[in-house]
Amino acid sequence: MRLLYILATYLLFPLLFPALCVHRKTRHGLWQRLGFYGRGSLPPRGDGPVVWLHGASAGDLLALSPMFGPLRARFPGCQLILSTMTDSGHAMATGRLAKDIDGVVYAPYDLWGATRRAVKALRPDVLVLEYTEVWPNLIRAAKRGGARVVMTNGRFSPANVERYRWLFRLIGNPLKDFDLMLMRQEDEAQRARSLGARPDWVRVTGNTKFDSLASGPAAEDGVLREALGLPVDARVWIAGSTHEGEEDVLLGVYRRLLARWPDLRLVIAPRYVDRAGRVVALAREAGLGVGLRSQGNPERAQVVVLDTIGELSRAYRLATVVFVGGSFTKRGGQNILEPAGQGKPVLFGPHMDNFKDSVAVLAGQGGILVADAEALYARLAELLEEPGRVAELGARALETVGRISGASERNAEAMTTLFPHGRAGPR
Repeated sequence: MRLLYILATYLLFPLLFPALCVHRKTRHGLWQRLGFYGRGSLPPRGDGPVVWLHGASAGDLLALSPMFGPLRARFPGCQLILSTMTDSGHAMATGRLAKDIDGVVYAPYDLWGATRRAVKALRPDVLVLEYTEVWPNLIRAAKRGGARVVMTNGRFSPANVERYRWLFRLIGNPLKDFDLMLMRQEDEAQRARSLGARPDWVRVTGNTKFDSLASGPAAEDGVLREALGLPVDARVWIAGSTHEGEEDVLLGVYRRLLARWPDLRLVIAPRYVDRAGRVVALAREAGLGVGLRSQGNPERAQVVVLDTIGELSRAYRLATVVFVGGSFTKRGGQNILEPAGQGKPVLFGPHMDNFKDSVAVLAGQGGILVADAEALYARLAELLEEPGRVAELGARALETVGRISGASERNAEAMTTLFPHGRAGPR
């Protein structure tokens, strides 16, 4: 059955390859994606174990990042190598996360040859896959290379369970090759067991993305405030991770709010920074002054587009109130816990299918669901009218995030059980 999967990937790959080469998320790093690494692209092998952590995108790498410290504490001298599928993820790893890791590569395509070349080059002792990054060829190559394979923040949507079951019958069950499956919640652990994972190797440890938020809000970032052109005493509404079709709605709400609060500033952070020009055009069409963070907003415009990578979390510290995008469209939402972890009230739309766990945690605890633009305007107006209410909701959001931390420590401790006769060492 595995042979069927190998053959299928080689038959389908030529059809997908042209699109992968030009898509804005995946058009760089071709040689590494094929499992070839140039001189100096990998760190020299040290005395400790190699832990290869894979997250598909920038957000997934941020969810992995709270484990870096606990892993180094439990595996002294270890090397942490990150891999990612997207160009934005690679930029995040080589920028914001660079000081905490030892190397970063593009993940190999899940081809028999590419995955084996990658494993041979990296020689991991542990391969950590995030969420539902179940890549059969990569998993098998890692196992044949002597690595333990771990899933963290594991999730299996109930809507997709039957599809997974059908696929695993067809190509063989890659879940049987996992040495540990560390799941976010008990219902997801039950689904993993029902799909054929070894019951005694499935554990519920929580979600590491909560951990990066639990340390509390950082001090306000005056440098970023200046770069965004935000007056010190201005109210600030930040709309984070917005998608096509949302910005024009938000700009309409903002214009209405300006009539009552002329000092209010709007910062829009599109989910994909290459859409910044589109957002600028929409703001101008709405008759609003607009500037770019990358240019320092020299006009000190009312609307600022955050067109840089890795600064949204810092920007949330400057907010009076936050709206998180992807939720007025059917994209399934974005991370609402990040602004909550900065002690900010968080508004979001009805389409949060990809973040149901976060909604369950935050709803009524500093998180506010708004059904449409009219509801968004009404709730924002209420909050801007009552600063005390803003502070109360922000404190509640921060307290809630603080209660759900600890998954990173639990995951790292669970990984030590993979080496019952001592710590992992170099091979």
